[in-house]
Amino acid sequence: MTPRNNTTDITELGHSPDVRQERQQQLLDLLRQTAPEVLSDNQIDVERLKELLGEERLSPAEHYELSWAGKKDARREIQKKTSHTLRPDANNPESAQHMLIEGENLEVLRVLQKSYYGKVKMIYIDPPYNTGNDSFVYPDDYSETLDEYQKRTGEKNEAGF
Repeated sequence: MTPRNNTTDITELGHSPDVRQERQQQLLDLLRQTAPEVLSDNQIDVERLKELLGEERLSPAEHYELSWAGKKDARREIQKKTSHTLRPDANNPESAQHMLIEGENLEVLRVLQKSYYGKVKMIYIDPPYNTGNDSFVYPDDYSETLDEYQKRTGEKNEAGF
């Protein structure tokens, strides 16, 4: 029997996992076990994988999706590690089927990602518009007069006609 080592790497305590790295490793391990012919020096041969899967398994060139500039960067950002944790509110009963979480949206999503993956039916994010907080990154004051609106939309010219 080997003695137990009671020391833990301090860098692992209090941090969420590196989800991207974990998923990459899981995928490589799965491919090594199930389709080793598509791997060469830990690199995936996409053409061999396509042949193995067959055309009917590949997504069509045309499909609907929500896309925006910076989407890849956003996916990388959500997968970063975090040291934040969730603390239950004393006013939220343990038997409740809902949870109200206050915090920075991205950090909360990072914390929820691993522990609650597949268990959450819906997340409603209420953006902090018009809080008066000057550190808010996005413009949140969209008030304008009717005259300003009509000039902006071209209904009136600068002279007011």
